[in-house]
Amino acid sequence: MVKNPNVQPPAVQVELDGHVALLEMRRPPHNFLDFDLITGLVDALERLDAERRCRAIVLAAQGKSFCAGADFSRPGGGAPGAANSPAPAYAHAVRMFRTGKPIVAAVHGPAVGGGLGLALVADFRITCPEARFSANFNRLGFHPGFGLSVTLPRLVGPQKAALMFYTGRRIDGDEAAAIGLAEESVPAAAVRDQAIALAREIAGSAPIAVSSTRRTLRGKLAGLVQAATEHEAAEQQAQFATEDFREGVAAMAQRRAPEFKGR
Repeated sequence: MVKNPNVQPPAVQVELDGHVALLEMRRPPHNFLDFDLITGLVDALERLDAERRCRAIVLAAQGKSFCAGADFSRPGGGAPGAANSPAPAYAHAVRMFRTGKPIVAAVHGPAVGGGLGLALVADFRITCPEARFSANFNRLGFHPGFGLSVTLPRLVGPQKAALMFYTGRRIDGDEAAAIGLAEESVPAAAVRDQAIALAREIAGSAPIAVSSTRRTLRGKLAGLVQAATEHEAAEQQAQFATEDFREGVAAMAQRRAPEFKGR
């Protein structure tokens, strides 16, 4: 049987083992965020919400990266342009925050830009020293997105969040665990197993009680993220038309320091 080269495999795959679901991104090596991946993830999370056997979810990925954000290396490749608002994609991202099952992210590699935003949808993150976390938006010439203006300060505090935003610096898994961005940093080969073990521990608690406790702890988070993404999208839309944005993307592609002009 000859495979059609124009037909892509599913962006995500779900496997349910007992009360724990493994939700895996399958766009290696970097699992760049695009509309198909975002909608595939949120549709899978909503289906798992309706699956009574599922009590906890592990979000994992194939390839080198957990999720490297948008692919700016190809023309228009996932990167919003001045005529292409990020708002529709962010609307789907907000849906992720409205799902009800606890999520453990197995962050085995880079979680960058929107990929960091995706990692912060989860309740918990298990990572490794080799992983890299970066909110690199300002280094590319535009405002952070994916609700990170709410979710990142909520985890690490406003001061550390501001530092990550303004500099775009990458921090490794050990530092991520030290500042509260991740729960634990373990050897790379153990990341997924440790995430599954944590999900199974959660699944061993009373599911109704866990769900209600999660709703209490998260409070109005989904609403806050929705308001944030609407603001973020508007800021990004304006900045995608700037020279600084074009310079930031070019500098990244050429692996050099950007030379921003403030226009």
